[in-house]
Amino acid sequence: MAPLPQRDGIDPVRIRLPADPDGAWPTLREHLVARFGAAIGAAKVEAMLREGRFVSADGPVAADEPYTAGRHLWFHRDFATEERVPFEVGIVYRDERLVIADKPHFLATTPRGRHITETALARLRRDLGLARLQPAHRLDRLTAGLVLFVVRPEDRGAYQTLFRQRLVRKEYEAVAPYDPGVALPVTVRSRIEKERGVLAAREVPGEPNSESRVELLEHRGGLGRYRLVPVTGRTHQLRVHMNRLGLPILHDPVYPVVRDEEPGGGTDYSLPLQLLARSLEFVDPLTGRECRFESRLTLAAW
Repeated sequence: MAPLPQRDGIDPVRIRLPADPDGAWPTLREHLVARFGAAIGAAKVEAMLREGRFVSADGPVAADEPYTAGRHLWFHRDFATEERVPFEVGIVYRDERLVIADKPHFLATTPRGRHITETALARLRRDLGLARLQPAHRLDRLTAGLVLFVVRPEDRGAYQTLFRQRLVRKEYEAVAPYDPGVALPVTVRSRIEKERGVLAAREVPGEPNSESRVELLEHRGGLGRYRLVPVTGRTHQLRVHMNRLGLPILHDPVYPVVRDEEPGGGTDYSLPLQLLARSLEFVDPLTGRECRFESRLTLAAW
């Protein structure tokens, strides 16, 4: 249990002090400056020590304390101010074990990269007063719709296993161009690879590792409304497969062409990706109850 409370729905960082065979760190100050000085500056580390922001299980630590390998310390990082995503997180269902949330477009599911406090997890922890809340899976930041969160950490593994073993039926809805020449319904299978640091995933030759069912629900004015049923869960899978069919999802900033999602440094919230995680269906691993949840959100382009 961390000796520091969450801040803005974010857990403190925990570090373990490594072995010091050369005796380079006689005190905590020397180690912490060596460890974090290059990233935030030695002066910042010194200030955090003076302010008591590095904490052990016994309370704030002093800069001149002897260094002890194996000891754990906690502290809160300072985050850059984030632009607030101007949409709320809806609650579709809540009980003592689960929160089924309707995540809006543009809001990341969990803290990562430059999206930390403006995430569905951080907001729900703050708004619902559920400090131990954790997601059982992730939904892409640009995609809206259902995300399953677990209230008690000891239950998380059971629900994660459902997703890992593909025991959750997920249906998505998308708006994309209508092309009468594309025969639907169709099952798309391909091998998708996503390189770290590269925005777009790509299809490559080889054994398929992704599978999606694409169905046309209706069409009008050159646009179609589609039901997408993924069998697997590769990064950007539905977006890649729709683009492969020549039906890129409306307002997709990556497929078919990567474009600047945030021109001038600000997000254009008027053009959300027209992709929605519409439903989740599964047998609850703890109760045996058959569950189906439906998003209350809609796609603005339809």
